[in-house]
Amino acid sequence: QVQLVELGGGLVQSGGSLKLSCVASENIFNFNNMGWYRQAPGRERQFVASINVGGRTQFEDSLKGRFTISRDGAKKTVYLQMNGLKPEDTAVYFCYAKILSRHYWGQGTQVTVSS
Repeated sequence: QVQLVELGGGLVQSGGSLKLSCVASENIFNFNNMGWYRQAPGRERQFVASINVGGRTQFEDSLKGRFTISRDGAKKTVYLQMNGLKPEDTAVYFCYAKILSRHYWGQGTQVTVSS
């Protein structure tokens, strides 16, 4: 069973930065795609960023330039670097990993941006 653990959430002031980590229980290159979604209270889960096995990255359009995604295969970890954070970035951030049509999810980590 694939397990994903998110780390690095917390409280930050507007304009600040946070780096989230998603640690997988197995080789991250086993997955077709890994990335992040977020869900704010009362809202649907929203795509944030992804990286595929070949290293291609994708971002939600409004987050381009502020968020970056990277990985470290040796550490079985995918990272989400978030800069210039805004109060509207407040949400629970979920890591996912995809193998063919199957998705695995982490438990989520809370990010709160104060104004």
